Amino acid sequence: MNLSSSFIYILFFILIFACSKKEEKVTIITEKNLETQMMEVYNQGMEEFERGDAIYASKKFSEAELLYPQSVWAPRAALMSAYSHFSQGYYNYAINDLERFLIKYKNHPQTVYAFYLMALCHYNQIIDEKKDFNEILLSKKYFEIIINDFPNTEYASDSKYKLELINEIIASKEMYLARYYVQREKWIPAINRLKKIVNDHSTTIFIEEALYRLVELHYKLGLVDEAQKYAVLLGYNYRSSQWYEAGYKILNKDYSTKKIVVEKDKSGFLQKFKNIFQ
Repeated sequence: MNLSSSFIYILFFILIFACSKKEEKVTIITEKNLETQMMEVYNQGMEEFERGDAIYASKKFSEAELLYPQSVWAPRAALMSAYSHFSQGYYNYAINDLERFLIKYKNHPQTVYAFYLMALCHYNQIIDEKKDFNEILLSKKYFEIIINDFPNTEYASDSKYKLELINEIIASKEMYLARYYVQREKWIPAINRLKKIVNDHSTTIFIEEALYRLVELHYKLGLVDEAQKYAVLLGYNYRSSQWYEAGYKILNKDYSTKKIVVEKDKSGFLQKFKNIFQ
């Protein structure tokens, strides 16, 4: 075998070895490329989100989730899709994303955040308590889930605060309906609405007026004993209120405010009286 032939054989084996190594390298890159591609798409979503294009950002986050659903970044992408919609006021889109997240990623560490964002989506759509009652009830539902199931999280304290506001809104709707029935002289439906405030929303600002109107309506119906019970309840808890004096003026002269010694309730007196009417 001459020198040129030997050179050709050596060159042939070098090329075969190089091609096999190149093919192996390409295979390794392909295996890593899926997660890399996902992160690239996720980062594109973040860039679009920072630019303020929530719709396109959400599409990129959804695309990232679909590319590598087994990745730890997949549920994060789903939440970012929801938050992108939420940040721009696309609450219904955000709710759809969150509902899917809660079904697909059960027991995820960020489940409480998903519930909190869901509650805010409904809470932020409350404009008029007379028209948006469904949103009121749904936001109440999710805030209560956070308080009951995740009491030690950072979201629980804000949920309690917002739940207090929601209870005020619900009580205001009940009072609105009670006044509506009073104006139309429908005493029983009015009484039922007022009792609901006393039984379910006694910590709201509407409790004093509710007690006064229960005195007024029961007295109007000739149920003096019932009227007096509510008057005592009003006096024991809200002696300085304008509704307190107005309530006793309704009753007869023998049942004057001077004959009732009242103190600020310190022993759950309100709750005891509430139990009487339940």
